[in-house]
Amino acid sequence: MDIVANLPAAEECASKIFRYTGQKYEPEIAEEFWPKILQHKWILSEKLGRDAGIKVACLDYIENVDMITEKQIDEDKTLTLRELGAQLVDRAVWDTISESQPPKQIIEKRVILPLTEIELAEKHGVIPPKTIIFFGPPGTGKTHFVKATAGVLGWWFIEASPSDLMADGQDRLGKNLRHLMEKAGRIEDAVIFIDEFEEIAGTRDQASRIDKSITNEFLKQVPVFKRQPGKRLLVCATNYIRDLDAALLRPGRFDLIIPVGGLDTQGRKTIFDFYLAKTNAGEVDVDKIVGLTPLFTPADIEYLFQKVTQKAFELEHKGGTDYRLTTEIFLETLLEIKPSLTEEILAGFEKDLREFSRH
Repeated sequence: MDIVANLPAAEECASKIFRYTGQKYEPEIAEEFWPKILQHKWILSEKLGRDAGIKVACLDYIENVDMITEKQIDEDKTLTLRELGAQLVDRAVWDTISESQPPKQIIEKRVILPLTEIELAEKHGVIPPKTIIFFGPPGTGKTHFVKATAGVLGWWFIEASPSDLMADGQDRLGKNLRHLMEKAGRIEDAVIFIDEFEEIAGTRDQASRIDKSITNEFLKQVPVFKRQPGKRLLVCATNYIRDLDAALLRPGRFDLIIPVGGLDTQGRKTIFDFYLAKTNAGEVDVDKIVGLTPLFTPADIEYLFQKVTQKAFELEHKGGTDYRLTTEIFLETLLEIKPSLTEEILAGFEKDLREFSRH
């Protein structure tokens, strides 16, 4: 007997499955399931040594197919997360940023609150952002802000650099970018981060054919990403916002453009205390040292601790006695470090801040 040839219409398949199981399926799906249910009835009857009945076979099949589908979805999601190098960030990373830092205040009000106070946001017609650009001098902590945001939201953090996207050659970057966005679109609760953004979305003025095509591809992908349902953020960072294509900076593509500049005193102290807590510290005049680092970035402070802790490690190894960090070793080491920021860099940043910020 040809089971498929004697199938009822798609709507009748859906009606029968609903009658036997109480589960509603689209007619096209029900039509695909029905011959498999009939085959399952025959297999089940053979196992039981009697006629299993269509209702029993239908219930058994639908119950198992739902479990299989659910398992397949979980497996596909796990595989995609692994392929994208997704990671979860500790919530405590958010606390390493001083409350006085303007970018933290912006993120808290414009990103975190609308995404966590959903009903209140809907009541007031507030639409959470889906696309963000961070800009500022190198070493000012843009990546740290993105990770901290993922951590406080409890979302996956997925990072893609231009070098990753160009692994197969520059001419494949556009295609790889498209694949990245397609995969990211399958993941809920995710922050997708692209650093060195100017490398893949530079101005098209006098650009090569390949560079123009890459920027064009990104211009296409951003609105596609924004239209996708679900909770996810696309965050890009650049040290050189003036190098980005003007079309990306106009309202409509990126919801927020957030400046990340130098640290104030409290900001530097928060980072200093974070690193100091992980060391074998003795008497350290934190305020004095922080006061001597006005042009230090978070990366500079991290480097200061790398040098100081290495010195302490070597001194204790050589002397054989407990060696604790002191104010003196920090003051001594500060003389060896040139800060990343200068007054000139900060003046240029202030100009960019006035021209490009949007939040």
